[in-house]
Amino acid sequence: MTIIDPSLRLTQRERFLNVFQYRKVDHVPDVEFGYWDETLRRWHREGLPRWVNDNYKADIFFGFEAWYWHKVPCAVPFRKFEYKVLWEDDRRRVVRDEMGIVKMEFKEGRGTSIPSFIEHPVKDWDSWESYKERFELDDIWYPENWEELLEEWEDRDYPLGVDAGGFFGWARDLMGLRGLCMAIYQEPELVRDIFEFRVKMILKLLEKPVKEVRLDYAHWWEDMCWNGGPLISPRHFRELMVPCYRRITEFLRSHGVWLNIVDCDGNIDLLIPLWLEAGINCFFPCEVRAGSDPVRLREKYGRRALFMGGVDKRALLHPRSIERELERVKPLVEEGGYIPHVDHRVPADVPYQNYLYYLRLKRRLIGLASS
Repeated sequence: MTIIDPSLRLTQRERFLNVFQYRKVDHVPDVEFGYWDETLRRWHREGLPRWVNDNYKADIFFGFEAWYWHKVPCAVPFRKFEYKVLWEDDRRRVVRDEMGIVKMEFKEGRGTSIPSFIEHPVKDWDSWESYKERFELDDIWYPENWEELLEEWEDRDYPLGVDAGGFFGWARDLMGLRGLCMAIYQEPELVRDIFEFRVKMILKLLEKPVKEVRLDYAHWWEDMCWNGGPLISPRHFRELMVPCYRRITEFLRSHGVWLNIVDCDGNIDLLIPLWLEAGINCFFPCEVRAGSDPVRLREKYGRRALFMGGVDKRALLHPRSIERELERVKPLVEEGGYIPHVDHRVPADVPYQNYLYYLRLKRRLIGLASS
């Protein structure tokens, strides 16, 4: 039985919410995760218009229903560090960025390669206490045209959400992966304090939006897994993070926000039941090669677990592989609670014509038969 009913005429907002409630849709939302800069540069040589030079423009060009661009603009004011170039040569530079992180990056290819991190601003209790002083929790920033935005959002036809941040990913940026993991064992109270501050920050940030806006989802970012599983043990995750998530997701649910979407790469298998326990119920981009196959994960965790992504990027290298991959996820598309798209940014070894072929087949699968 399929959830797709072409006779319906839904807005983007209705379609997005219906698919995650296993209700009928005219078609499953047409969404993609994006592209590396190098991919777009290659595709310019193969027929993609040159004005399509970033992910936002690509979403416009391909006509995607890009839910992630629609979020309430708000922020906790932060006294930034002075951006400073500490060293450079023809190819590389070492900088201290506005968050206080010292990193080495390549001048060419920014956006296609991950920088090498050298030093992080939080190392111990003293540096953490100093870092906390840079935030102004009592002076949340909202845009000056807030009242105009409220009028626009009241009559919108697209899903609207809010960034709820995250915990491990945020703390890792402050301390570095090694520093955070060592602190979990050696200074767990420091980590608890960092996470507690983060809870206060997020709840403060959400106070105004949940009261004045009909929010559809909260978006979280963690990136705390690799292909072997999570970067911390499930025991530490349950002890340190689940209570923090729950305080925020329960607050959101009390204001009608039931959809909590977490962006986490790698193998998320062991964390899904803990995220579900914490109120996080939608997972993407579901990297298949890393072990996060949404078909298998749905069989394991049931309909409570919602997914986006899960189309193996490696399949885009060959047309027959594309056909087999989309056939593989077809039962999940028909069941609902799932939006298919490539399981991370499309790499530069994918030919443009292959990608167009993938889009044609995917759109047929999700009910856009005329595409």
